[in-house]
Amino acid sequence: MPRLRWSEWLVIAYFVYVAIVAGFYFPPLKAWVFAAIVAAIVIALARTDARTIPGALRDIFPMTFALAAYREMDWFTPATRDYHLERAWIVWDRNLLDSLHLRAMIESAGAAVPSLLEISYTLVYAVAAVSVTILFLNHRRAAIDRFWLAYLAGTLGAYALFPFFPSEPPRTLFPAADLPHVATVFRAFNLWILGSYAIHASVFPSAHVSSAFSAAWGLRAAIPDRPWFARGMAIYGTLVALATIYGRYHYAADAAAGVTVSLLAVVALAVNRAVARADSPAIYASDSAAPVRAAPADTDAPRIPQDRM
Repeated sequence: MPRLRWSEWLVIAYFVYVAIVAGFYFPPLKAWVFAAIVAAIVIALARTDARTIPGALRDIFPMTFALAAYREMDWFTPATRDYHLERAWIVWDRNLLDSLHLRAMIESAGAAVPSLLEISYTLVYAVAAVSVTILFLNHRRAAIDRFWLAYLAGTLGAYALFPFFPSEPPRTLFPAADLPHVATVFRAFNLWILGSYAIHASVFPSAHVSSAFSAAWGLRAAIPDRPWFARGMAIYGTLVALATIYGRYHYAADAAAGVTVSLLAVVALAVNRAVARADSPAIYASDSAAPVRAAPADTDAPRIPQDRM
């Protein structure tokens, strides 16, 4: 058995979890087969040499696992709904958009801010790829497992809740009300993507929001000495959250839950760091005046100086 990264164990655990939960909703055989296939791919990639093309694929393949996890959630789409969650959430949204004038503020400068929000919503699909590129360009490939651990903890954490909160987005359930007053080509593009590729199991919590903020926490852990990357991603995540509410892609409750779920990334990173401290206490001794010794040349483990938060 090859040595698996923390993020790879998380991927396997997630798909096994889905297979277990599936047993309460439908015959779970296909979910167990899917979990077995994912585990086999993870192990096969873990056997590769980091200097080879398959080894490089190991660094970027979690994007594929995240997409597969998203599509798998469509299996949980309920045949019937009672919409009690949506009826409660829409009341809060109308207070926010109308009583507190959020929509009016966003549209006060014409199409500029609505366009920015719609573009931010579109670009969320590239968050993982952009983050990995940042790591590679900054020569932090050794820290990539920490990024993926954070990103997947928040993103898969959102997907894991979908079966328990079956819901439809406000743009489809309440199509004649609460919609933006400014129409842009960027919104038309987003609606086309969602109409063609979106799943219908749930919108709670917002995985768009959780993935953006999880990427921010992951970049903070992987490149602590260059915090502007994480800060920029957190600002971007805020724009995504606003876009989901203004564009009626999600309810405000979904966005708030997405931010909360992203904190699973912080928890996962803290556990990872605590285990690393327990394994190598001398390396993490903060009160030592001696230089911090570097970690062994292992592409699976981040260099300790970069890991200091």
